[in-house]
Amino acid sequence: MLKSSSVNSTNHAQANLKHLDRATIQSIPEIWAIARTQFGDTIALRDPHAQPEVVLTYAQLSEKIQQFGAGLQALGIKTGDRVSLFADNQPRWLIADQGMMIIGVVNAVRGAQADKEELLYILSHSDSVALIVQDLALLRKLSKDLDSLPVKLAILLSDEQLPQTNNVKILNFSQVIELGTQHSLQPAQLQKKDLATLMYTSGTSGMPKGVMLSHGNLLSQVFGARAVVEPQPGERVLSILPVWHCYERSFEYFTLAHGCTQIYTNIRTVKKDLKDFQPYYMVGVPRLWESIYEGVQKQFREQPAKKRKLINFLLAQSQRYILARRIVQGLDLNNLHHSTLEKIWAGLQTIPLTLIHQVADKLVYQQVRAATGGQVKFLVSGGGSIAEHLEDFYEIVGITILGGYGLTETSPITHVRRTWRNLRGADGQPLPNTETQIVDLETKAPLPPETQGLVMIRGDQVMQGYYKNPEATAKAISPQGWFDTGDLGWVSKQNDLIITGRAKDTIVLSNGENIEPQPIEDACLRSPYIAQIMLVGQDERLLGALIVPNLEALQAWADNQNLQLDLLPSPETALNSKVIQDLYRQELTREVQNRPGYRADDRIGPFKFILEPFSLENGMMTQTLKIKRSVVMERYHDIINGMFA
Repeated sequence: MLKSSSVNSTNHAQANLKHLDRATIQSIPEIWAIARTQFGDTIALRDPHAQPEVVLTYAQLSEKIQQFGAGLQALGIKTGDRVSLFADNQPRWLIADQGMMIIGVVNAVRGAQADKEELLYILSHSDSVALIVQDLALLRKLSKDLDSLPVKLAILLSDEQLPQTNNVKILNFSQVIELGTQHSLQPAQLQKKDLATLMYTSGTSGMPKGVMLSHGNLLSQVFGARAVVEPQPGERVLSILPVWHCYERSFEYFTLAHGCTQIYTNIRTVKKDLKDFQPYYMVGVPRLWESIYEGVQKQFREQPAKKRKLINFLLAQSQRYILARRIVQGLDLNNLHHSTLEKIWAGLQTIPLTLIHQVADKLVYQQVRAATGGQVKFLVSGGGSIAEHLEDFYEIVGITILGGYGLTETSPITHVRRTWRNLRGADGQPLPNTETQIVDLETKAPLPPETQGLVMIRGDQVMQGYYKNPEATAKAISPQGWFDTGDLGWVSKQNDLIITGRAKDTIVLSNGENIEPQPIEDACLRSPYIAQIMLVGQDERLLGALIVPNLEALQAWADNQNLQLDLLPSPETALNSKVIQDLYRQELTREVQNRPGYRADDRIGPFKFILEPFSLENGMMTQTLKIKRSVVMERYHDIINGMFA
């Protein structure tokens, strides 16, 4: 297991870090010299899946950042230049990112797996004079189009042998580092107002917009997240989200500023890495927590019948326990204003349920926690709403999930739940120096507490604007500095933000009723037989649904029912059978009607199965695993129309 030490004592380091306030630090790169002094021998970055494995201490990381920055200066890159960085998670990404920032370069970032056209658009739109890419394969994919752009330098983060070219100078990572060792670094004198990066939004339609984030914007995350937790030096953080995405990027700046050890993982190895490296913290999107949950449920389903019955009984009693406990604690989102009598009654209910829950913990839940390493202090979920059944499950098994909210345009975090007020289903309380306002969708007039409307944000994290797009900037940010999130929500009297949907995702039925699809979709995902679902029905009499079935769970159900249905090799015929159609009708009806706040208009009418999952590869999901509704609507236009014919 990881062992790490610090040059100075933990208490001394923490005291110094607390001194890093908004008046002291002006830019992100200033963190590394301080971290080098305080955490020098502590492991900063570890990539166990690299060949060979990469392990860097804070002293080594700081040195590499300086060398990379000096190497760029030796190559003629100047303060204020734009440089594109197209690569995925690895230690060299952070070295390149901070090597650029330390000399005042503004980087434009994106993942290596993005479409060629999108990468070329960013390269051109950002006015980049140089390009840093993950490897030679990506450079070759872009190389034919570089002649038409003002790019004269390309750097590989790999150490591959370089091709010969007449138009673009090409170096690999080690060559830049070597060049940096031969030149003195001239750090840029940066201020908070200076532009740090261009982060191109992974929107659900159209070409991305370049979000201009300053050093002050990014520092708001480093300082603001302390209101939630102050990690200790050497505490392990597992990193899986794309580092070029604002959510992961800002969280890494925060944890590394506190001397944590960051360990890189990926979707193929995450379950093993959770056990092996026993992280204290991890950030992820709801789809990741759904995947872990489904893995546990699969193990439950594979148990003998008697044991499976016992597990289901224990889970049901624990569900009753946590729901009663929420009422006692004033953390029941369905009713934040329970009377004293109701709280007393709920407290009495918890007395017998506590013993059952404790027995269940020893028999079942401890094993689930062990699968996550057993050291998790909390997980942070963002990038979309986390379904209610996931909230319940993780609370039952004793793994704390803190939901949060934010956008690329807000650096990104504006709100996050606290361990001492973990209101499940909500998106948390604001970070320091963050204002929240709920306004009428049409008039923009402020609304009273606990009234749904359009969510507006004002604070240090709000972007400078969209690069070279003053019209979009003016539309997004009011003259008073309020950012229009495009999300619908409300704020409790305790200052909790509750997001209810996207204004542009709202489905308007023919009777004029507005339906927010996300909460209903989340409810339907409680069914083990539904892998993915997207509601449709704009201007129709009732809602419809496109469903990606969980064929493995469905086959297990059919076998248990002694049905001769061969779902896995050829599911089309079986899915259209009456018995399967009836099963899904029951599942949809039950889950939708059991959802808090159910209305008759929430009922799902027609539904159709699609066998190709929504994914990044087929363009039907964003990089943060949100469904691109417009893309899906276009792809399945005929099926949707036929559904309502």
